[in-house]
Amino acid sequence: MTTADVSGEVLAITDETFRAEVLERPGPVLVDFWAQWCPPCHMIAPVLAQLAAERAGELTIRKINNDENPLTGREYQVMSLPTLILFRDGRPVRTIVGARPKARLVAELDDAMGPRQ
Repeated sequence: MTTADVSGEVLAITDETFRAEVLERPGPVLVDFWAQWCPPCHMIAPVLAQLAAERAGELTIRKINNDENPLTGREYQVMSLPTLILFRDGRPVRTIVGARPKARLVAELDDAMGPRQ
């Protein structure tokens, strides 16, 4: 078990908390760049909540409102929403643009993260 978030919640972060919540957090962190006006963002939110609960302790999931926190989205070249970026030990390792069915999202994440412990 890594030191990923064990709460099983998708917590909101900001430009100010991004470094501590993502870049300085050991293990894999999935960041959901979203906006209130984005219907696909609302479609993927329950899937991310399920994943956060199912993968608590091995995958941390955070969300950042791209409209309210434009600096982080700009830094990671987020052009479409939702954009999910998987970070491992502070480095982006996979970017997923657009909503996905849960099975496909899990397959993409598992591919990027490697074998489960």
